Amino acid sequence: MSVIQGIASEDIESSPDFRHLSTIEGIAVDLRYGTPDNFVGRDLYSPFDCAWLHRDAAAALEKVVEWLAEKRPRHKALILDALRPQRVQQQLWDALDGTDLRMYLANPERGSIHSFGMALDITILDAEGRELDMGTGFDDLSEKSHPALESKLLERGEITHQHIANRQLLRDAMTHAGFVGINSEWWHFDCGDREAVRRTFKRVL
Repeated sequence: MSVIQGIASEDIESSPDFRHLSTIEGIAVDLRYGTPDNFVGRDLYSPFDCAWLHRDAAAALEKVVEWLAEKRPRHKALILDALRPQRVQQQLWDALDGTDLRMYLANPERGSIHSFGMALDITILDAEGRELDMGTGFDDLSEKSHPALESKLLERGEITHQHIANRQLLRDAMTHAGFVGINSEWWHFDCGDREAVRRTFKRVL
């Protein structure tokens, strides 16, 4: 296995390339991998603070906040995952060893865009602070989470028109700010081109 170059999680705080989520106004934060509320069922982040984004992704997130303030002024972005260090990506990969669910993860050798601080897992809170119903919860590793299959899922009665409308609201907010969604998870968005990120940004180890 090749030696992966990057910056240690412990050194993020002193790096000018990263911004803490607390510096971004108008968002809520609930990092699910820092709790047992994820598909592994345990806190994977402690003792590290993973509430960080690369400064480029942080600036794009601020555009999401502005868009929501204009289009849905009583709604708010909820950040479910931001920076995910390489060591955590490896733990998730290992947890799915021997299953076909690895299709939902980037191979740690190649690198998750989360590990560069250039991806977000995100949803939207309504005026009462409740998560919009997207048809599945976060980390639901099933076809029901796939944006690419929404028409078929609707035909089969597995999701509703309202679920799709809520997902589209999220997609509209994110694409307006330059984020790019993926076909298999309604909650995941990359900031910029994946291959360019892997070539030019520092990975957090």
